[in-house]
Amino acid sequence: MTSPHDNLEEEVRALAAEVIQVLSAQGLTCATAESCTGGLVGHLLTEVPGSSATFMGSAVTYSDEAKQHILQVDPQLLETVGAVSGEVASAMAHGARTLYQTDLAVSTTGVAGPGGGTAAKPVGLVHLHLAGKETESKGLRRIWDADRTVNKLLSAQAALRLLLDAAASRSATET
Repeated sequence: MTSPHDNLEEEVRALAAEVIQVLSAQGLTCATAESCTGGLVGHLLTEVPGSSATFMGSAVTYSDEAKQHILQVDPQLLETVGAVSGEVASAMAHGARTLYQTDLAVSTTGVAGPGGGTAAKPVGLVHLHLAGKETESKGLRRIWDADRTVNKLLSAQAALRLLLDAAASRSATET
């Protein structure tokens, strides 16, 4: 019996394999900083044989305290804008890049659901950020309209796409 998200899961797994292939071909390393995805992005990357050559690690920082202590996210920032924000996603990605000394890092923070949402930060809201060189820093804000599992898969897919696009753009600018 198949579930409604089997095709999405297959697509995301294929995307993770493509990310590892392109990073490896470019000689690049990456890391993840994950909150709402709970380590899913790192898991998907490590499902790919040979990923240890490019994937250096993942910080699953679900709590504000973990974001502060592991990724060096400023507590004042968390207090001012909250964990589910573009600013915190940026700080998380930059913190992971520093922690793991990688070329690229991607972060996810959001409200996976089914509860926990507010009018300002509804269920399905996710902020993602890619940290690399200054020109490679990019943030995204998405609102998914699905259940918790699919929201996490869609967030992981978006994070992997950020990594792939950054690695591919390096290739395009170096040729």
